[in-house]
Order: sequence, then C-alpha cells, then structure tokens
Amino acid sequence: MAVYFVAYNLGAKPAQNVGKNMWDALTSLGAKRIQDSVWMLRSNFSAAQVREHLWPYVGLSGRLLVVEGAAWAAWNPMAEINSV
Repeated sequence: MAVYFVAYNLGAKPAQNVGKNMWDALTSLGAKRIQDSVWMLRSNFSAAQVREHLWPYVGLSGRLLVVEGAAWAAWNPMAEINSV
C-alpha cells in the first residue's frame, strides 16, 4: 500500500459544488486533509489511477498533482494516515 500526496487547484470558474465534490471524492478514497488543498492517503491504486479518479472534479482549467511518497516526515503528523 502506497502513501500519496494529492494537491489541487480548482479551475478558474469551477462549476457549482465542484469543490465539495472534490472533497467527497478524496474522503471516499480515505484521504485526510493536511493543508488547504493538500491531502494524504494510503491506497493500493497507482498514482495514475488516483489521478484518473480525481480529475473529473478539478475542472478543465484546474491543476492536479498526485505524488507517491517513498519516505516522508512531518511535524504534528496526522495519526489517521498512519493507522490506515
């Protein structure tokens, strides 16, 4: 199971509820919010599969980054991520 960091910026004029839908999609994957638009999750999916799952919620002019974390460190870590 890999750890992924997901960061996004929604499109300039996102459709109604796009942001909420993005949050719903992330939480459905078990992701936890660690910064304003940065989330962390553990998954058996590949980075490309996570990207494809989330892309419809970003909007055409938005940006999405999915990075697999081989090694990471944090201050004030989120226990929920480590326990999944």
